[in-house]
Amino acid sequence: MEIGRELAVAVLIPCFNEEAAIGTVVADMRQALPNATIYVYDNNSTDRTRQLAREAGAVVRTEPRQGKGYVVRRMFADIEADIYVMVDGDATYDARAAGSLVSKLVTEGLDMVNGAREETADSAYRVGHKFGNKLLTGLVRAIFGSEFHDMLSGYRVFSRRFVKSFPVMSAGFEIETELTIHALGLEMPSAEVRTAFSERMAGSASKLRTFADGFRILWTIVKLLKQERPMALFGAAAAILMVVSVVLAYPIFVTFFETGLVPRFPTAILATGLILLSFLSLACGLILDTVTRGRQEAKRMCYNGIPGVHAAAASTLTSSRAA
Repeated sequence: MEIGRELAVAVLIPCFNEEAAIGTVVADMRQALPNATIYVYDNNSTDRTRQLAREAGAVVRTEPRQGKGYVVRRMFADIEADIYVMVDGDATYDARAAGSLVSKLVTEGLDMVNGAREETADSAYRVGHKFGNKLLTGLVRAIFGSEFHDMLSGYRVFSRRFVKSFPVMSAGFEIETELTIHALGLEMPSAEVRTAFSERMAGSASKLRTFADGFRILWTIVKLLKQERPMALFGAAAAILMVVSVVLAYPIFVTFFETGLVPRFPTAILATGLILLSFLSLACGLILDTVTRGRQEAKRMCYNGIPGVHAAAASTLTSSRAA
């Protein structure tokens, strides 16, 4: 099957002040996926990003709310396609890999293919970004699953089923975390492929703030843990509170059984309060786990109601033969 003839492919490029690279990205994507429609969504750029993207042949649109999450939300809502290729507009990702990523998604009937970054130069990553990526990716792997090794990659291919069942809630760079956990939460068929990652072109600067955005991503992981794995979060809190309570109460019980007296009454009150909080935390976890299961069932039904890549390809092929 020749990609882009049987299935509609859309290339989505979120941009903010990328005049140095956007023309190259659009041209390279046009060469890699000649039948795709290329969309550039500008996020309040103050340079010539929109002009150069339009001159390169892209469909240019704007999103006034500042933040990559808002841009992705708008792109996913506005654009209709069978396959979506999302790539940053900084020319650091290898456009030549787009065809193989799309082919893997179609051939294997996947919902997401993640382009894991493999640096071609030591200067490709900013100081701290590589360590932060490994730390946050490792945390997500430990909590939600071990399928992905580069959670923060901006180079991904999605099926229509993924895009239209994804409730985008993030506003900024934490969107990649949300995309990853959405795939893991619904146990979607996904894959990861190593792709070349190069340094930025002259005149292009990263918009990612190492510490500020790193903490936002970490907080997003905590919030998604509460939403998707509440029993794990509240169960851990209950266990910690119970252990502390037992440690505080043990010497009090020993003294009571030996003398019949409770000499450290404030400590006894504290231990009692902690054990009550432990049971309350456990009860919250059980209740929220039931709520989460209902949300997951609703999301799964929405997901199942959208044709996958294989079904879309078969339908398009049948329609073309009938015509």
